[in-house]
Amino acid sequence: MAMDLSELTPLSSTASGKEAAYTSVTSFGSDPDSEFDDALVAAALPRVNGAVSHPQDLSDDGSTNGDDDADDDDDEDDEEGSEVSVESLFDDTIQELDDLLHEEDPEGYTYEKVTPEEGLALRKKLRDIGPTEFCNVTIESGAITAKKLLTAFNIRPPPYLEGAPDEAYYSLLSLAISRELSKRIKLPHWNSIDDAVDLIKKSRNIIVLTGAGISTSLGIPDFRSKDIGLYSKLEHLGLSDPQEVFDIELFRQDPTIFYSVARDILPDTERTTPTHAFIYLLQQKGKLLTNYSQNIDNIESTAGILPEKLIQCHGSFATASCIQCKYNVPGELIFPDIRAGRIPRCDRCIAALRQLKAPAAMKRKRSQNGQDKKKRRFDTNSDSEEEEDYDIPAAGVMKPDITFFGEALPDKFSERLTNHDKDKVDLVIVIGTSLKVAPVSEVVPYLPSDIPQIYISRETVSHVNFDIDMLGDCDIVVSEICRRAGWDLRHPMIPKDQVVNVVCQDPENAPHRHRFHEIKKE
Repeated sequence: MAMDLSELTPLSSTASGKEAAYTSVTSFGSDPDSEFDDALVAAALPRVNGAVSHPQDLSDDGSTNGDDDADDDDDEDDEEGSEVSVESLFDDTIQELDDLLHEEDPEGYTYEKVTPEEGLALRKKLRDIGPTEFCNVTIESGAITAKKLLTAFNIRPPPYLEGAPDEAYYSLLSLAISRELSKRIKLPHWNSIDDAVDLIKKSRNIIVLTGAGISTSLGIPDFRSKDIGLYSKLEHLGLSDPQEVFDIELFRQDPTIFYSVARDILPDTERTTPTHAFIYLLQQKGKLLTNYSQNIDNIESTAGILPEKLIQCHGSFATASCIQCKYNVPGELIFPDIRAGRIPRCDRCIAALRQLKAPAAMKRKRSQNGQDKKKRRFDTNSDSEEEEDYDIPAAGVMKPDITFFGEALPDKFSERLTNHDKDKVDLVIVIGTSLKVAPVSEVVPYLPSDIPQIYISRETVSHVNFDIDMLGDCDIVVSEICRRAGWDLRHPMIPKDQVVNVVCQDPENAPHRHRFHEIKKE
């Protein structure tokens, strides 16, 4: 089967993955002789009763259009409706692509994959020679299968396609190529550690985007690390998805699930890390524009980051509110209950309940854990069947003001980003996050593509092209940066006379990627 990707063209560096995929599909349909194009369109377009329906054949309710004499207005409505249908489909398609990119391999599922170095070289070749020639020298030449080539874009071949002919992977591969071409292009003149130091020293409006990796040295677990991350430790809760522990609807139904793990992520209000000290140092030198933190531990505030410089994208433990009456208190007031394994209750609700005098007012058909009690039809030990059916109402549950799944991010997040930071930023530093949770993950691609971007974390990410990758323990990386910059970063966790070894592991294909390792003294 011939592969023709001549219609697949790179989008601007600010295009989204959805736009890239949508553009690729609408352009692929232009060549009626391309079997690869047909395969992609068949995979991507909506289906009606199992058959592919092209946009011009769909009405806005998803039904086929069989009336060729319909009014022009109706035709316009149909076309508009089909565009919405296709765009909606691509929302789902790109989300599935993200899932394949981020999922762990199922146990026992093996497949041939490229090495990280080969993948980097293949992605570079795609940009150097374009998609048409890229497919000629890879798939058409027989040098590699489409299934294996998927892994160059960090996509796991779906297990349900195991045993299928290689052509079955074409549509997914085309989306992966389209997504790769829609990414921001790395700025070629920033590569070395000295480049990173120079950028930090000369910049005056730095956005620092941080994640859980900057707090792990304090014993606070991150969320997604294999075997040691918080999500990997929640299997005993019996959740279909460990992220449900932060689901707002589930919290309202049963807060015990969240509070069973809350003590593990409860911050120590006194301690910070060298990375927090680094961000504070940027602020002291007049370089910090904004620290966008995904962390809920509020350690940035403890480190001295000013409120006007800090956006806690997912809220924090700094305050807590009653889910019933909205009474708000400093978060530290509920810490003793959390550490003791108790569900914190609202003092205002408790006071209000104590003021109720009439017994009838004290009765509601609810139990203290929020679940309806089952009526006991036969209970010889009960003085009153009615008394068994009713319960004293419980005070509202206090919830830390962290943003759960299902809750909107604070308005301050988007207002600061769009109305203040976008036009001022001159450097982006991302530290300790894999950028997998939207909408924070969209901050980096939203910013102007000509602004240099530095990434500091244990491992690389594949869905964002940073200009300089500095890999290793965040605390070690920032301490070495400061040493090279001639800055005095003081912190008790930084060893005296610390020696850090820095290695560029692949100078030919990835001169911008560096591994940091502290040399321990014997």
